[in-house]
Amino acid sequence: MDAVRTLAAALLTLAPLLTACAQDDPPTSDDAVGTITFEGGTTLDVRVADDPDERASGLMGVESLPDDEGMAFDFGDQPQTGEFWMKDTLIPLSIAFVDEGRRIVTILEMEPCEAEPCPTYGSDEPYVRAIEANAGWFQRHGIEVGDRIEEIDGPIG
Repeated sequence: MDAVRTLAAALLTLAPLLTACAQDDPPTSDDAVGTITFEGGTTLDVRVADDPDERASGLMGVESLPDDEGMAFDFGDQPQTGEFWMKDTLIPLSIAFVDEGRRIVTILEMEPCEAEPCPTYGSDEPYVRAIEANAGWFQRHGIEVGDRIEEIDGPIG
C-alpha cells in the first residue's frame, strides 16, 4: 500500500512539470495539422495560425524546428500588407509570403530578436498567407519567388 501511495505522490508531483514541458515543445509531425505542397512536389508540414492570438505568438519560444515542419499564418481571403517580427523567437527562420493566386511573392530570411527594437519583415506585395520554416529552407528546396503552391491539405485557407 505504501508503494502505491509513493507512486501516486510521484505522479502528482511530475504531472505539472510534464504539462509545462509539453507546452514548450516544438511542432512535430503529430502536431502538424496541414501539409503544403510546392511546385515540384516538395512538402512542408505546418501548424496553422489562423486567429489573432496564434498569429501573434507564432513560433516564439521554440528552440528547434524539425527539418520539414513550420507554421502557416492564414489570413483567409483578406490580403495583408503587415509586417512580421522575430521578438522572442529563438531560431532563425525563412518566411514566404503567398498571394491569393497561391504564388510566392516574397521570401525573406529572419534573425532572432531578444530585445526591442526588433527589425520587421514585410512582403513586396499583398499576401493572404505567410509560411515560416527553418532558415534557408526555401532556398535548399529550390523554391523561389514566383513559384506556386500546388496543393494545401488540411485546415489551411
